Amino acid sequence: MPSHYTRIVLNERPPGDIDSKTFRSEKASYSELKVGDDQVLVQVTWLSLDPAMRGWLRDERSYLPPVQIGETMRAAGLGVVVNKGRDVKLKIGQLVSGTFGWTEYSVVREKDAEVINVSEGILDIDYLNNLGMAGLTAYFGLKDIGQVKAGETLVVSGAAGAVGSMVCQLGLRAGAKVYGIAGSQDKCEWLEKEIGVTKAINYKSPSFRKDFKNIGYLDVYFDNVGGDILDMCLSRLNRNARIVLCGAISAYNSVGKPKGLQNYLTLISQRAKIEGFIVFDYAKRYPEAIAEMSQGLRDGTIKRKFHIVEGLENAPSALPLLFTGGNTGKLVVKVDESFKTKL
Repeated sequence: MPSHYTRIVLNERPPGDIDSKTFRSEKASYSELKVGDDQVLVQVTWLSLDPAMRGWLRDERSYLPPVQIGETMRAAGLGVVVNKGRDVKLKIGQLVSGTFGWTEYSVVREKDAEVINVSEGILDIDYLNNLGMAGLTAYFGLKDIGQVKAGETLVVSGAAGAVGSMVCQLGLRAGAKVYGIAGSQDKCEWLEKEIGVTKAINYKSPSFRKDFKNIGYLDVYFDNVGGDILDMCLSRLNRNARIVLCGAISAYNSVGKPKGLQNYLTLISQRAKIEGFIVFDYAKRYPEAIAEMSQGLRDGTIKRKFHIVEGLENAPSALPLLFTGGNTGKLVVKVDESFKTKL
């Protein structure tokens, strides 16, 4: 084992965009990683980068406590058990998932290390994407909050991201007409040619509002971005439409309060609903979602796409890609290659 390991901690809270001062890298002694009776030591192999991480940097009330100054940056990841306490049943070498953070090694309780058994047709990093928080968020957000039905019109913002692209695919599987909103022509072409959406619209195009209006009225809007696009969708609702509030990427780096909605009265006239959700509330039903999406990955009806960043040291510079549209598909960081992934 090494004499030292690297971890990346929160250096200061960013008032706006994440920059070079937000995080700092530290070298820590490997001997500090003491394992208790019910704990395991995990060597981290992969980390997930997600928009929610920006919210964890704010010192305010939320569904999880904020990351503290000097604390290892919180992040979901995969890793391999390399040491364990005397009461632990997990085996050395077992692949696990958990909230390990931006670090090469992490000590967690056994109950917080979820066993991953990679079956045929599945990749280990699928558990950070389609079979992880991104896929689960898409699944329960669309099925339970959006309640999309065959023949309905589904609009998805942030459609080329990890959650958005999965929502598009689940909508298509449900028989809906799916329209994706993305920020480049390349992303729109990928959504149409690879994912198979009915139409993808570039919100940076001069004709965006006209193109969007040509869709007609929508039954379900899965919102990943908030802001002006959410407000625009509010003006194009069918009766009994459902709006799923998943995220607000456009506002995460804003200084001050987000811009207020203008078109919310349409919710009254069209008897529509707007509802937020947190995927952790569905934990008992994760196996249901994983089983369905695993089958889709195996038979090819569900597609995967990864944007891979090499090296833990590059996690801080990669995280802002989520807010500038710099990634297509699931953004992940390769920390170690103990388990090889074939892409």
